[in-house]
Amino acid sequence: MSNLKEALGLRELTDKESGIYRALVAEFFGTMLLNFFGCGSVVTENVLTISLAFGLTVAAAVQGIGHLSGGHINPAVTFGLMVIGKVPIVRGLLYVVAQCIGAIAGSGVLRALSPERMESLLGVVSLSIDVTPVQGFGIEFFLALILVFVVCGACDSAKNYSKGIAPLVIGLTVSVGHIVGVPRTGAGMNPARSLGSAAVMNMFDDHWLYWVGPILGGMAGALIYVFVVGPAKEEELPRRVYATVATAEKGER
Repeated sequence: MSNLKEALGLRELTDKESGIYRALVAEFFGTMLLNFFGCGSVVTENVLTISLAFGLTVAAAVQGIGHLSGGHINPAVTFGLMVIGKVPIVRGLLYVVAQCIGAIAGSGVLRALSPERMESLLGVVSLSIDVTPVQGFGIEFFLALILVFVVCGACDSAKNYSKGIAPLVIGLTVSVGHIVGVPRTGAGMNPARSLGSAAVMNMFDDHWLYWVGPILGGMAGALIYVFVVGPAKEEELPRRVYATVATAEKGER
């Protein structure tokens, strides 16, 4: 029974030192900012501008709340880390709830502060003409797979030399994904972000694929990193990194 509680993470709910409630607030604000700034850029109708807006917002959010919650701000990331045991099940599910509420709040504020003529440009994702639901599912699956794969690599605990630039790397991955995805599916990549726009505008066409695709893709990306590529080990670090660390240690002495 104790092992089950550990796996589920039930003890965190009563453990004051777990920080879970602060983490939930952080995930809420992170996705709220994502939908406000990212979806707010859609009015430009420029793929590169939209891609940079989403990517830079993700980078900023991860930098700002990463120490509290890990900076998931995406159910695909959360489910990916859950399936490899990095996040307890209860914490992960609560993260997803907080992310969805935050995304709806962000889109709601954006709509309230936008004139009616912009309501068709508030970031509702949809399939482009001639893109089938199966193709859309494939795009969303693959974009989330790459994203979570990069998240696992950038945040690998054995790669201390990459931690400082992890938010930027993750943000750039989101930007590249949008460059490919916007012309095809609108580039959901994030079920909560897609839900926020859809809920505020009451437009749910093909909405299932913006949940199933990214979540399955995120889980696949995490599993590939752990069981196919393999997490980094200390002896696998580049020699130049060792030299830098050794030099720093000598200097400290």
